[in-house]
Amino acid sequence: MNDQYKLRRLFIKGFKSFDSAGQNIEFGDINVCIGPNAAGKSNLVSFFRMLNFMTTGTLQQFIGEQGYSDSILHFGSAITPVMEAELFFARDDGEYNKYEITLVHASGGKLIFTREIACWSGTTRDNPLIVDLKSGHDESALIQDADTGPTSRFVLDLLRKCQVFQFHDTSSTAKIRNPGYINDNRYLRGNAGNLAAFLYAMNAKEETRPYYKRILQHIREVIPGFGDFELQPTALNSEYIKLDWMEKGSSYRFGPHQLSDGSLRFMAMTALMLQPPQTLPGLIILDEPELGLHPAALSSLAGMVKNAARKSQIILATQSPRLVDEFEAAEIMVLERQEQTRATQVHRLDESSLKNWLERYTLSELWEKNVLGGKP
Repeated sequence: MNDQYKLRRLFIKGFKSFDSAGQNIEFGDINVCIGPNAAGKSNLVSFFRMLNFMTTGTLQQFIGEQGYSDSILHFGSAITPVMEAELFFARDDGEYNKYEITLVHASGGKLIFTREIACWSGTTRDNPLIVDLKSGHDESALIQDADTGPTSRFVLDLLRKCQVFQFHDTSSTAKIRNPGYINDNRYLRGNAGNLAAFLYAMNAKEETRPYYKRILQHIREVIPGFGDFELQPTALNSEYIKLDWMEKGSSYRFGPHQLSDGSLRFMAMTALMLQPPQTLPGLIILDEPELGLHPAALSSLAGMVKNAARKSQIILATQSPRLVDEFEAAEIMVLERQEQTRATQVHRLDESSLKNWLERYTLSELWEKNVLGGKP
């Protein structure tokens, strides 16, 4: 029996391209989201990003950065003054936890809670245990209640394990290319800005060193000539470290500024997917992982995703037909924007209904032919 909680369902309404009718989205271990531009893939990722802010007590910061509540509510607060969401986490034995929120437009462009509920139901309970966190607050009350309430504490932990990663910024000023605090190494940050510190800590411990070596092996298979990282505190400040590296058979040290964008992103994704199980997020949301990657790297990435999905859940938002071909039809979620409602609709592919098609075509070919949907 698998005793791991997984996100089985998300109900979302009133958030960005998800209208007031709402969408029920079912999740498996691997979820590859495809669709045309402006279909809602980025908005789904953005919801989980909001969740990351919410569980650290910085919801209003997220709202401000997004352009305030009118940019978050579907076509603005005049059309959609309320957004709702429900996340349903369950185990194979039927035990589950739920988290429900209702957020409404308020003065100053804020969103405030009019409903926040944490819920747990065990296999031996006749009725679920419901914790009503009241209303009127502008930051999640779950954080404060978690200090004394076991249900809130457990639900908060589940939500915090849903982590968004996006490795788009590989510019010269990106944190991944510059020295970072060496003790910022407990987990990999969403922009991989602490990649050097994260790998350094992994290699420093005997019990996690095999995972570091496995990461090196996968990087070497995709990046010709790569030897190893040279991870040491900087000479001028021993509390900082940067992503130095060496070529195979050479003692010359290169810096992170001498890595291509694609190489740097692949290193970050390899560390994310192949890290030790104890630091692996419960749910990994990865946005457009294909950027700058060679087709061979996409195949390697897909293999790492399948490996990570043994311990975690994965959501990939992608535009890459090559990457889609690495997965099964049942793992594909299609997001489309409906003309009449101007809202996102989500459906998962039914492998049995595509059986005859799949005998003659690949998934990417069916996507191009618009058999799957998700085309402009």
